[in-house]
Amino acid sequence: MLNEALLFLLNALLQPFAAVLLLRFHLQWLRAPMRNPLGEFIMALTDFLVLRARRFIPAIRGLDAATLLLAFAAEAIYLTAMLWGQGFPFIGFPLPGLIAWTAVKLLKISLYLLMAALFVQALLSWFSPHTPMAGLLAAATRPFLAPLRRLIPPLGNVDLTVLALFIVCQLILIVPLAWLESMAERLF
Repeated sequence: MLNEALLFLLNALLQPFAAVLLLRFHLQWLRAPMRNPLGEFIMALTDFLVLRARRFIPAIRGLDAATLLLAFAAEAIYLTAMLWGQGFPFIGFPLPGLIAWTAVKLLKISLYLLMAALFVQALLSWFSPHTPMAGLLAAATRPFLAPLRRLIPPLGNVDLTVLALFIVCQLILIVPLAWLESMAERLF
């Protein structure tokens, strides 16, 4: 019973925190404006850890390496705790397997974040197109939608590139990421 409560807390707190750290990294990488309610929430939630880590971990080629490494560490801790909760024997623990599995999980979370941004952006474009978060969502999705917009013209006033990107993301999740995940799990 205590084990289930611990697993629930890990699912409810640690993995979402890793996702928020990863979202912060992606938004900074995509140069999204953070002066909006969501950006300020992300910064307020993660600053206590990111600002301390930046003292020791410098940026690499303009990328916030501290935030990415913190997201990686949070996800690795989450996966290790999940394995421990499921009774995994830690004798001769395969660290390369954990590193590979964590990297694949971060790629999956990144795709889910992109899909969530697409979904929210589509909803807001119908109901509240001038919301303060519109700039952030547009900056987060534009680099992925732009190549598709060159290939897929709008039908009437309907932009089908969002649907096409959803399909591409799902295919990436189903085929290459599922294969990479199974390869990483075999390392255990």
